Amino acid sequence: MAIRKVARLGHPVLRQVARLVPADQITAPETQQLVRDLCETVIEYEGVGLAAPQVFESRRVFVMYAGVGEEEADAPSPVVWINPEIKPLDPEREQGWEGCLSIPDLRGLVPRHRRIEIRGFDADGQLRTVQYEGLSAVVAQHELDHLEGIAFLDRMEDFRTLSFLKEHERYWLPREAADES
Repeated sequence: MAIRKVARLGHPVLRQVARLVPADQITAPETQQLVRDLCETVIEYEGVGLAAPQVFESRRVFVMYAGVGEEEADAPSPVVWINPEIKPLDPEREQGWEGCLSIPDLRGLVPRHRRIEIRGFDADGQLRTVQYEGLSAVVAQHELDHLEGIAFLDRMEDFRTLSFLKEHERYWLPREAADES
């Protein structure tokens, strides 16, 4: 297992559509090593998700850190998705703050579907379907975008919300807290 370097926005691998993992290669040592590396790397970088293109691998694999999805809340490691497909479960989208390990220290409001269904393979090659909502749905959509060569900046509708992390914490979070009270 290895902690990998994370590609930063501007590297061409982040703008490519990632290749499907052939079914007979899901349990192959090379794919299993990639999965282990993604799991270690997302934990090391304190992320909630990480896609293979972010570690310079143009393959349709991503992990979501355990605790993001309700059904995986007690799982000890990230949830693995290989060749995932997402279907929105309702047309409504909601704006939420996002950041990205490939675009460090920036945050912006991004519209995402609140409820989705994801279908794909796990690390053992088992086909599974899960429904996510809230933060889990956002993370899954964000990581799937990486497999399509899309960054969260591409989804933003208003760049006036784009801010560095420290400014986000200083100016935006207090404003939201005041709006909620």
